[in-house]
Amino acid sequence: MILFPAIDIRGGRAVRLVRGDFDRETVYAEDPYAAAHAWVVAGARALHVVDLDGARDGAPANLEHLRRIAAGLGVPVQYGGGLRSVEAVEDALAAGAAYVVVGTAAYEGTDFLDTLLKTWPDQVSVGVDVRGGRVSVSGWTEDTAMPWEDAIATMERRGVTRFVYTNADRDGMLEGVDVAEVARVGEAVTGRFVYSGGITTLEDLASVRALDLSNLEGVISGKALYERRFTVAEATAALGGVA
Repeated sequence: MILFPAIDIRGGRAVRLVRGDFDRETVYAEDPYAAAHAWVVAGARALHVVDLDGARDGAPANLEHLRRIAAGLGVPVQYGGGLRSVEAVEDALAAGAAYVVVGTAAYEGTDFLDTLLKTWPDQVSVGVDVRGGRVSVSGWTEDTAMPWEDAIATMERRGVTRFVYTNADRDGMLEGVDVAEVARVGEAVTGRFVYSGGITTLEDLASVRALDLSNLEGVISGKALYERRFTVAEATAALGGVA
């Protein structure tokens, strides 16, 4: 499994939110590139970059930061936030994203997602952001009535093979991962997925690894890394990689 350090960008800075609340923000770096560079120097083999401005406003606002990170650091970047048009996705890939994560627009209509899957079948993931068991959209500002299990089943029927699942109730709380939930997601997904939300300790990482899910590509960690609960090398080792 791969560790994806998270670089969430808002207002040109690397930040972390608590449970997706834009009013509960901590700034960790004035320059997102500096944060990304630090994780790569520490051994990260991939990065998860989120355009928080784009997620809330509906269009990418930080592609220049993506461009700098992708061009300068030499590791795959998974990028999401505000990708609600085919043109926005094309721009993100042109800026250097290895993978894109789409959410809101994927749930609102069929043409958008169908076009992405036809054009970039191996580079598109669907984000499943979950509050109280239901899917949340528009940068976590709007909750839907759709259970996450139904969302995954629907998306797979449409041809989606890759997901990024986020437990928004636990994100940024440093209260531990819901291992049973990870297992349920693993049962629901027939393709591959990345999990995010609540990773706090090396024990969390070891517990996730112990599930031995062949379809779990990796986990995203943000606040725990920034708060030095563990290092990239320690996390990589806990996930079964080379420290």
